Amino acid sequence: MKKILLIEDNKEMRENTAEILELANYQVVTAPNGKAGVEKAAAEMPDLIICDIMMPDLDGYGVLYLLGKNHSTAGIPFIFLTAKAEKADLRKGMSMGADDYLTKPFEEMELLNAIETRLKKNSLFKKEFSKNVEGLDEFLTAAKGLTELQKLSKERKVLHYRKKEMIYMEGDEPAGIVFINRGKVKTFKTHEEGKELITSIHQEGEFIGYTDLIENDEYRESAEALEDCEVSIIPRQDFFALLYSNRDVAAKFIRMLSNNLTETEERLMNLAYNSVRKRVADALLILQLRYQKDGENLPFSVSREDLASIVGTATESVIRTLSDFKEEKLIDIRDKQIYILNNERLGKLKN
Repeated sequence: MKKILLIEDNKEMRENTAEILELANYQVVTAPNGKAGVEKAAAEMPDLIICDIMMPDLDGYGVLYLLGKNHSTAGIPFIFLTAKAEKADLRKGMSMGADDYLTKPFEEMELLNAIETRLKKNSLFKKEFSKNVEGLDEFLTAAKGLTELQKLSKERKVLHYRKKEMIYMEGDEPAGIVFINRGKVKTFKTHEEGKELITSIHQEGEFIGYTDLIENDEYRESAEALEDCEVSIIPRQDFFALLYSNRDVAAKFIRMLSNNLTETEERLMNLAYNSVRKRVADALLILQLRYQKDGENLPFSVSREDLASIVGTATESVIRTLSDFKEEKLIDIRDKQIYILNNERLGKLKN
């Protein structure tokens, strides 16, 4: 049974609307004002929220704003109720992220149809999509099923790159975003002296290059294939359609885009504050995760120059540190492959 939160300060309207919803087999939670509605939304986590606009203290716009700031409630479908039908109110509510807008008095079936439509659309994007090309296809197919997104390109450009081939260069103009179907990709910045600083290692199922596209800027880093790769290009117009045309699609797409932001932030903090030994250990553990297959830790190959760029130190320092780790039996190196022998000790290194 779907749960609906009804926020309405008019007692008669609140009770009558709740009765309609209960007769339609919905579980109904009510709140008499905006402040109570925000609290109940966080506590009850309803499947949909219906909220009056004109309320004392905290109006419907304020409720929508506060819910949007809370990650757990931001994606809940939201329908405004109002006695005012001016276009300015409609534009304001929809621009803030409301999913629908009903003018009081409304017909019973008008309300129920709006709820059913919103719940159906929302359910398309509650499932998790696999982080591979099949998952991307499934996500885009679901998105194209919505009226406002039916113009998404039917065919994405698929490109192949050999090891060390550039996917895009710092200063290039983004034509779309890149999805890695297969292989590993490094992104890096180049200093004036020509030295590289690797900003991240990306793998199958990840997007790259989207921040610059959002900000309408040139690429601020370069991307190079670490091994033979296959990538899909989502064109600029499709990318913005996914972000701006539908709130449910946008919420899911943003989660797909941002899956590696926390790791990147943590790595940059480590770069600033940890010792070389600690940074090399952390980089090795991150790379091991990147090269995992079906949860199994596998040996991996990385050039000493690339590892030095990830760590933010001289190549010679990385070589010495790897030798120390080998002597301490933390790792082994055979045929240019690095085998991590003791994850726990590497993770607990202090200096």
